[in-house]
Amino acid sequence: MKILMCVPNISEGTNLDLVEQVVAAIRQVAGVKILNYSSDPDHNRSVLTYLGQPALVLEASKAMALKALDLIDMARQHGSHPRMGAIDVVPFVPVRGVETAEAVEISRQFGRFLGEQGVPVYYYEDSATRPERVNLATVRKGQYEGLPEKLKDPAWIPDEGPATFNPRTGATAVGARYPLIAFNVNLRTTDVEIARRIAKAVRHLNGGFRYVKAMGLALEAQNMVQVSMNLTNYTQTPLPRVLETIRMEAARHGVSVAGTEIVGTIPLGAVEEIVKHYVQAHDFDLSQIIETSLLE
Repeated sequence: MKILMCVPNISEGTNLDLVEQVVAAIRQVAGVKILNYSSDPDHNRSVLTYLGQPALVLEASKAMALKALDLIDMARQHGSHPRMGAIDVVPFVPVRGVETAEAVEISRQFGRFLGEQGVPVYYYEDSATRPERVNLATVRKGQYEGLPEKLKDPAWIPDEGPATFNPRTGATAVGARYPLIAFNVNLRTTDVEIARRIAKAVRHLNGGFRYVKAMGLALEAQNMVQVSMNLTNYTQTPLPRVLETIRMEAARHGVSVAGTEIVGTIPLGAVEEIVKHYVQAHDFDLSQIIETSLLE
């Protein structure tokens, strides 16, 4: 059976009743399984993860989009996480029996649907129509507040939808991509500049790890700061290597790691690397996990 995963990020993390309504719209599509959804009030953002057969995932994504567009008003939205739209980003991730080309086609079908709702849409990663639109951070540069001017630039005409600013919906990035790990490290300090320095040390853009995107954020409700990351290829840049570097950099600044969080789901292959590193079981293999036999 073909399995496709979708991990939309919506710009609401404080009104949990609203988030539940968006999730309920996904649940209405039989055959689609919701793996996880979590909300962060400081980020003011929720990450939803569901999977199923490609056509069903597309149907569920359309239902999700209609509900989110109905309930979220970007003109009133504020949070610490970069964003440009009510439905900020919608990645489609091949899981089993789905080739990249098919995932791209599903993303394009969804993008066209969203554009028909009056939302400017930019394709990114494997779905990108231009080299400069591959990187999500580049597409989202300027965020929601910069959209009115961005949409006037001929270089940033949307791939779908109108090239006009919709203050309620903002714009959306849609694409197909490799499974990534959303990984956050919280630090015992209120100095957000320390988090930003550490993020700069580990992210690829500034000479850090090849497959790490990172930024420093304040977690005001928790009186801490956070290094918020996307590990875009866990096989090339293992999670433990990144965490230990952050721990070392934090110590240089006289602060400690308060804890970490994985947002959404994580591939089994990444868990294998974590076990090898921290248990020092260097010959460990996923076949040793009893439950993996159920997945054969």
